[in-house]
Amino acid sequence: MAVSNKVAERLADGLKRFKPILESAKTRDVNESDTSMIVTDMLADLFGYDKYSEVTRELCIRGTYCDLATKIDGKFRMIVEVKAIGLDLKDQHTKQGVDYAANQGIEWVGVTNGFQWRVYRVIFGKPIAQELVLDINLLAMSPRNDADIDALYLLTRESIVKSALDAYHDHLQATNRYYLAAAVLSDPVLEIVRRELKRISTDVRISVEELREALSVQVLKRDVIEGEKATEARKKLSRASNKMLRIKKEDEREESPRAAATPAAIVAPPHPRT
Repeated sequence: MAVSNKVAERLADGLKRFKPILESAKTRDVNESDTSMIVTDMLADLFGYDKYSEVTRELCIRGTYCDLATKIDGKFRMIVEVKAIGLDLKDQHTKQGVDYAANQGIEWVGVTNGFQWRVYRVIFGKPIAQELVLDINLLAMSPRNDADIDALYLLTRESIVKSALDAYHDHLQATNRYYLAAAVLSDPVLEIVRRELKRISTDVRISVEELREALSVQVLKRDVIEGEKATEARKKLSRASNKMLRIKKEDEREESPRAAATPAAIVAPPHPRT
């Protein structure tokens, strides 16, 4: 991802500033309220949000207020569930944040104790689910490490505005084992494999279904081709393929009338006068 020099410098300087603050707070085992104050400052000074207009505690959800929420151009972008710095982050903390976000139609949830940040993408299905997209420990990061700066960038206001966090989530999906397995077992890929196998011998006769069966039973692990995640990966890959096919057909239909009109539009030059 492309992180501007200005943002990279802010992240490096902010990390230098907040690491001692977080280490001190962790040693003193400060409470949730004090941790929340530190997190609010981090959202502003490290991650680039306007503390007074883009960070709020005033988002009421089912009669209670979330810890923090970020808002850009009047739209809530992320629920931030804050726990005391001495607590380990647990599934119940994630569930609370996801429940809040799902109730408001917010796609992103951050769960933090100040130094550890976990960011989840809310999956609006039945039931509501979440996918872990980012898990970082600021106390283990270095301002001189480009990979650490890139990871911090994903939490910034600039990242949200440019959909960098969404793009990173898409990248993780495209390279996880369920989507890779679904891609390997898709007809287009199996057709390529079948053609390659025919190079061994022109007498080889093997169908796409035989290849799919062989890969499913003998090559791929069962957990990547069975279960809810595997099914969802196949469905998403199929939807993406069908969408691309529709776009291709629409483009072809748009080009056909133009191609047909081209000959008629060509007018022969007049004969020269004698």
